[in-house]
Amino acid sequence: MNLGMTLARNARQIPEKKAVIFGEKSYTYKQLNQKVNQLANGLVASQIKKGEKIAILMKNSDQFVIVFYAIMKVGAIAVPINFRLATAEVRYILEDSDASVLFFDEPYTSLVSQVTENNKNIKLQVCAGNKIEKNQLTMNAISNDNVSEPFVEVLESDVAEILYTSGTTGNPKGALFDHHRILYVAFTSAIMMKMGPEDNLLHVAPLFHSAQLNLFMITGTLLGSTQVIQQDFHPVHVLQAMEQHKITLFFAVPTMYNFLLQVPNYEKYDLSSVKRCGYGAAPMSTALLQQVMKLFRHEQFFNMCGLTEAGPGGVLLLPDEHKTKMGAGGKAMLCTEVRVVNERGEDVAPFETGEFIIKSEMVMKEYYKNPEETRQTLRNGWLYTGDLAIVDEDGYITLVDRKKDMIISGGENIYSTEVEQALYQHPDILEAAVIGLPDEIWGEKVVAIVVGKKGRNLDVEALKLFCCERLASYKVPTEIIVENTIPRNASGKILKYRLREALS
Repeated sequence: MNLGMTLARNARQIPEKKAVIFGEKSYTYKQLNQKVNQLANGLVASQIKKGEKIAILMKNSDQFVIVFYAIMKVGAIAVPINFRLATAEVRYILEDSDASVLFFDEPYTSLVSQVTENNKNIKLQVCAGNKIEKNQLTMNAISNDNVSEPFVEVLESDVAEILYTSGTTGNPKGALFDHHRILYVAFTSAIMMKMGPEDNLLHVAPLFHSAQLNLFMITGTLLGSTQVIQQDFHPVHVLQAMEQHKITLFFAVPTMYNFLLQVPNYEKYDLSSVKRCGYGAAPMSTALLQQVMKLFRHEQFFNMCGLTEAGPGGVLLLPDEHKTKMGAGGKAMLCTEVRVVNERGEDVAPFETGEFIIKSEMVMKEYYKNPEETRQTLRNGWLYTGDLAIVDEDGYITLVDRKKDMIISGGENIYSTEVEQALYQHPDILEAAVIGLPDEIWGEKVVAIVVGKKGRNLDVEALKLFCCERLASYKVPTEIIVENTIPRNASGKILKYRLREALS
């Protein structure tokens, strides 16, 4: 089995089933498979060999799906790139991944010319639109009329993806996955979230991110679900799509759910078809989760807590478990072992803090061209995540911070997520981030950066008093800074290192 075969199988078994809807365009599984094969055969005709790396600098679209599966069918390796990265960051990933082909959206035509100017590895620059510059081709020019399956043997053990980490602590690293690992992710996601061919999925989180790509798009294709794709996240358009296309399953990062609640008269939309919701990539406060449950009028929410290097895999909090364990990360996903260990590699006692580690078939094979980081991260079959966590008396794991984000003030360990949870209880706060900054007396001080909801004025002293009622005195922020925005990557994760750099 390989990822390309899952699409080909659906084209044979459910050829007229609606596969992908993007704006006014839609494809049956037969039509989608034919489009993919035309591009795949065009790549073969262009002398693209099995094992070559093919970068994708594209927003969510039908074209993204076609490109991805064409790559799978020719046995090449997909390298999705965050389209919000700066020029230097895109250039870094292209060079680090040894990409020989770059697919891109038309708005990035000039950017692509810049980042490939001195890149000797890039053989093909392929635009999904029609506006091209020197040395660039269009997808139509690359594709040919051959709709048959490309004659390339692709094994489960062949590498399928290099997914670059979100770079919240510095340069991103390329996590390498073969078809076997990604299929395991899809099977696990399908079973644990009770997904099936009857589901209508809505993709609004970026497909370059491992959660939307591996957990949902690839799983939806495997199962023969109908997938509605939106290019950008716009809360009104999301609610409209849910109503129009009778979406049954939805995944988003907490920030997106927060913005859905800011839509005026959001209760007028018929969201009754949405039976299950997933959230992850960043912590969601209990207060926000309760509001979102009221929006969708159900409690079928799944907390998916993992990381890119794990597929993404890790722990999952099922809907019924939210009733007593809301706020926890959950227990191990299917086919996954998880532990929380101390510096000696021993399991910690309940409510003691340790490092969260994972073992499963879904964990990355290695970091691409980075043996030292691989050795530090993969040890004795376990993935050491760098996340700090606690385990309660019932075995539920909750991530409390990144190792690098834990604040030590006056000898006391302070976890930024705990302080953020307290701030999110305030009705006027839209976003909050907590970091530690150097302090001559205490070693580090607690600093909070907050964004107010539209039309609300935040009183810093009142916020401190609010925190005093909910936190131990040493955890209360000594400084609260009101900003218009908080820097996040495209996956919704707060870039705390940028906040530290800006405020140090």
